[in-house]
Amino acid sequence: MRPLSPGEPAHVGRYRLLASLGAGGMGRVLLAVAPDGRLAAVKQIHPGFAHDKDFRHQFAREVEASRLVSGAYTAAVMDADPTAHAPWLASVYVAGPSLREAVDAAGPLPPVSLRYLAAGLASALADIHRAGLVHRDLKPSNVLLTADGPRVIDFGIARAVEGDSELTRSGSVIGSPGFMSPEQAEGGPLTSASDVFSLGALLVMAATGQSPFAGTSAPQTLYNVVHTEPDLTAVPAEVRALVEPCLAKDPADRPTPAQLLDRLGPVAPSAQPWPSPVHELIRAQEAEARAALVEPSARRRSPVLAVLAAVVLVVGGVLAGTLLDVTKSSPGTAVPVAQGAPSPTSTGPPAPLSAAGLRSVDPCRVLGGDLTPKIDVHFFSCTYEAPDGRWLDLQLGDRVPTDAVVTDEIARLPASVGPAGGEGRCTAIALIPGQETHGISVTTSPGVGDTIDPDPCGTARATLTEAIGALREGGAGWQDARGTLATVDPCALTDDAELGDLFGVVVGTEPDGLHECRWDVGGTVEVTLERAVSPGRGGQDESPVELGERTVYQQEFPDAGSPACGVSWAHVPVEEGFTEVVRVLYRATASGADVADVCGQTRRLAERIMPRLPQP
Repeated sequence: MRPLSPGEPAHVGRYRLLASLGAGGMGRVLLAVAPDGRLAAVKQIHPGFAHDKDFRHQFAREVEASRLVSGAYTAAVMDADPTAHAPWLASVYVAGPSLREAVDAAGPLPPVSLRYLAAGLASALADIHRAGLVHRDLKPSNVLLTADGPRVIDFGIARAVEGDSELTRSGSVIGSPGFMSPEQAEGGPLTSASDVFSLGALLVMAATGQSPFAGTSAPQTLYNVVHTEPDLTAVPAEVRALVEPCLAKDPADRPTPAQLLDRLGPVAPSAQPWPSPVHELIRAQEAEARAALVEPSARRRSPVLAVLAAVVLVVGGVLAGTLLDVTKSSPGTAVPVAQGAPSPTSTGPPAPLSAAGLRSVDPCRVLGGDLTPKIDVHFFSCTYEAPDGRWLDLQLGDRVPTDAVVTDEIARLPASVGPAGGEGRCTAIALIPGQETHGISVTTSPGVGDTIDPDPCGTARATLTEAIGALREGGAGWQDARGTLATVDPCALTDDAELGDLFGVVVGTEPDGLHECRWDVGGTVEVTLERAVSPGRGGQDESPVELGERTVYQQEFPDAGSPACGVSWAHVPVEEGFTEVVRVLYRATASGADVADVCGQTRRLAERIMPRLPQP
């Protein structure tokens, strides 16, 4: 648990923030106080995922379904906002280590604890399946051990059993290799029996310390899941009899959660169901939460601001925050860039590390050598695969985490290097000159494999150094930039006068990364440029609307008092069903406006933006 950084928002929705509980690939989790005084865990989704309209819609559907899950062994959903800039979900705060942390601290659980765990997990799955959900990612980090039993958390990729999402269709593989079912590993359709298989694998891990299908790589692990029998040699006999039917290859041969509970029989209550080291971790977390609630930690001066203060210059009596971009082409030459100001008019190319310079770069052409571009779904990021299966995520212009401690230096830029959550994961991020809230980052991870980098932070640092050097040298531009949105500054597509005419006085403008801009007009206006599934192809609650000579797709969020409306349209096709997309969203916060009027304002802005976009 870490205190919040200075300048960080004090609230998410109606929830007062107290501390940071952690961060991961999908976003971050914050400790908060609900309006009724209860402690809550607020999960904020990373804006990089929220750029996808279909993701937002699916997230909203999952939130509604998850509200139906309120059993004793799940963390109940309290509130959510799928339309927020960074969508969030609040659930009841649960103090306790994850199953992975508990086994690391105390070793494999004894049989009495395993029975307690099995009963809790089976009960949780019964509640989840009763709500029409399949969890899909039941793994050690998504099971918390509390003082009175386990809790299943994070319905981040849960899907409705009868949903028609892209992620429930054949051919899509999402989950954790050592704990997914054979049908999930093969990209097949899933039923609640898939979660039962994961439950069996979890119990083996709790009893032995590892998955029953662990291999030397992710492909080997997935092969084992599909084709080999589980390794149960170290599992106690009474637990082995329970997990063997759960790990049947054929879903029809697996028991239901209710049948598992019948086979377990009554489980004796216990004041201390887990080994002592686990209860010590629980008590420590409870004490931290109480301390944060009673006396929130004083917000220290941000390490980011402390570093940047060293390069603040006073010019003509005006305070302008600056950073120095020292390029390889002119060593020792400092180029000041005014913070928050537009780049000066120039007939030459933009500075390589400026926002405009980074927008001109294809992130999948920055790194070379033995790294292979693997995942290319955004303008601003690319995932590379190393020969041993490890992944390295390069992101250009992503927001610097509020808890980042910028006390380092990489390639002559202020930087932060630290663990990214989980073994073998580390993030190195260097601040972009002139826009200290955003950076260039490299995150290392085991990818889909089990290969753990012995020095992930060293790898992240070295790879980021290489990336910055390549960016300064140039040559990684888009191969076909004709008509693309990749090089467009979304903040330049409109201005305060126009927005004031449509929505009211503009209080502030904030770029978010390289391809999104947000304006505070009492409510919020957002313009996002991205690669995504073509609007109108499988999205829910989208209505086609003719706007001039173009068909756009309108999505309404008729929230009482704070309605929102989104308008999106395809720009340049990338491949079949996948295109560059423009999204305009207006949220009329606390206005009491009618959603039809809000949509009218949104369409008018979209219509004005269209002719300003590059033409193919």
